[in-house]
Amino acid sequence: MTTRPFISQEQLFGDPPIKTFELPGAEIVLMSAVWSRSDGDLLCKRLIDELQWRQDKISMFGQSHDVPRLNAWYGDPDRSYSWSGIEMDPIPWTSTLRRVKERVSEVAGAEFNSVLANLYRDGNDKVDWHADDEEVLGPHPVIASVSLGAARNFRIRRKDRSSDPINIPLKSGDVLVMSGSTQRYWEHQIPRTKKVLDPRVNLTFRKVTSSA
Repeated sequence: MTTRPFISQEQLFGDPPIKTFELPGAEIVLMSAVWSRSDGDLLCKRLIDELQWRQDKISMFGQSHDVPRLNAWYGDPDRSYSWSGIEMDPIPWTSTLRRVKERVSEVAGAEFNSVLANLYRDGNDKVDWHADDEEVLGPHPVIASVSLGAARNFRIRRKDRSSDPINIPLKSGDVLVMSGSTQRYWEHQIPRTKKVLDPRVNLTFRKVTSSA
């Protein structure tokens, strides 16, 4: 059986539509339909089956709770990553992830050596307000976030609360790139919603500068 390369119409006939956001201290670009919706949905299903998902736990107020989503960390050797006390050693790249990384590097104009994969099983899964500002990502990290499967709302706000949160709907096949000082001044979340019943895979490509 021949494996589909997941080439969208935008790849065949030009660059994807791009939307920029005029936000103080942030550099955010939304590239719509880097993969077509149908290819994005197929890719979502493939990654759900192929990746080695894990259920981590996080300590809050002295109690241990399941992280409200599944995670997987893939990347080059010796590019470990830690967040909220959770240590993640890289699993070697799969052929599917390598192909996705090549396309994302092309549209984002950046090189990546790691990816944090998140599986939102339905609208009950979420990620709370946070910034991807770990020291190993450097002072001005480029974070390229690929959305596959169910559409979800991405919310971003200033850390100093000087403005109202911005809502950015992300659809299957979209790529959101955050760079510059975005992680220094802004934080983001994927809120819980009862309206979404289907799964979503989110791939956040990064460049880890050293082992955590």
